[in-house]
Amino acid sequence: MAGAVTIEPGIVRRSRPLWLTLLALSTAGMVVSVQQTVVIPLLPRLMTVFGASVAEIAWVFTASLLAGAVATPLLSRLGDMYGKKRMILLTAGLLVLGSVICALSDSLPVLIVGRAVQGASAALIPLAIGTIRDTFPHARVMTAIGVVSATMGVGGSLGMIVTGLIADRTTSHHPVFWITAGVAAVAVVLIAVSAHDTGVRAGGRLDLIGALLLSSWLVCLLLAVSKGNDWGWGSGRVLGLFAAAAAVCAVWVVSQMRSRAPMVRLHLLVGRRSLPANLAALLLGFGMFGSFTLVSSFVQTPSSAGYGFGGSVLDVGLYALPSTVTMLVSSFMAGRLSARFGPAYSLAIGAGLTAAAFGWFTFFNASVLDLIGANAVQGLGFGVAYAALGALAVQHVPMDQSGIASGVNSLVRSIGGSVSGAITAALLTSITIAGTAVPARGAYTLSFAIVTASAVASALVALVCGVMAREVPEVG
Repeated sequence: MAGAVTIEPGIVRRSRPLWLTLLALSTAGMVVSVQQTVVIPLLPRLMTVFGASVAEIAWVFTASLLAGAVATPLLSRLGDMYGKKRMILLTAGLLVLGSVICALSDSLPVLIVGRAVQGASAALIPLAIGTIRDTFPHARVMTAIGVVSATMGVGGSLGMIVTGLIADRTTSHHPVFWITAGVAAVAVVLIAVSAHDTGVRAGGRLDLIGALLLSSWLVCLLLAVSKGNDWGWGSGRVLGLFAAAAAVCAVWVVSQMRSRAPMVRLHLLVGRRSLPANLAALLLGFGMFGSFTLVSSFVQTPSSAGYGFGGSVLDVGLYALPSTVTMLVSSFMAGRLSARFGPAYSLAIGAGLTAAAFGWFTFFNASVLDLIGANAVQGLGFGVAYAALGALAVQHVPMDQSGIASGVNSLVRSIGGSVSGAITAALLTSITIAGTAVPARGAYTLSFAIVTASAVASALVALVCGVMAREVPEVG
């Protein structure tokens, strides 16, 4: 093949410098992270703007995760079939479109729709990881994933800081999304001129029925959790939604088992090697996204409530800066850590550090210094865990399944985050200061304890995954 060189069996790379590919993928990953966190500091303000409850406004965040959960395995599968670069461009384009819808929105339903379209861009992360595995020599894969993970961490904090700067100057949420649209458009151009497709293409067809069933049971589950306080946990509507979620989920599992080209290959979800990795991702996603929304609300709670810092939207982003710095450091070191201990044990270390940070703020949250210290430790954990999850998801699968394997791992992480957002919103709504709608301190303490336990469980599962990794040979 003219203009190309063979790096390893199954991997063909054009002579274009690898650093350009890494730059394009890192920029795109950063923009996706920006859209995931950009609304978090705005949630308390949006409650006032739209006259919505905590549970209702939580859908501005949850809708993005839910759409990502459905789109990720679909687009990852398409990436394996037709080329990952095409799908990366598509996801980045959806991010531009969703951002424009949000920027033009003047009602909560329209904003939620725009956030859902934005959320589909979550598929870009596993597509980028699959591209790295296809393109980079084996010895440099973990380092490259670590770099992308680092930029994702920067994007997460940058999104909150940009939101804070804008919120200090206007009460409108529109400028935030115009900025997101512009940056996403730049990412589209950069990917188009810098990235390229390599690797083995897989055959098959798209499982649209599987996508419809997956989205249906997830919506039923999350709607039941978010509306439990308003409708009553024993009401017919809530119980009916839970029953519908269980029934449709069972149908979805059967459809995936019988389909010749399933949306989610169940052996990549619950196989002997895949189940521990995906369970760890589910638990870590639950804790990670839950902590984001909890900290934002806690910081902005007036101290007159008996807790909170009475901070501004900008303060939320500034308090996250220590996490950004430590995440940068740990992400760039993650490759060496995984090379020495393996991705599973690295994930256990990262999840353990994350649990320590959550636990710190669960018991010690009276001072801003407690938050800053906890965020610094949290950044260390996220940096190591992000990189390890990406490598663990594709470590033992054939090359032509790297995109969907990474997509399944991202799927369960998004599901964990979606459920976490709904549960914590329900707790904050149900445990309030007497005579008010303001969440009581105990609601936050309980919520932080739950996300801490989730991170601890993720670390334990990762340890089990590490033990199992010694018993089964790697797939070439």
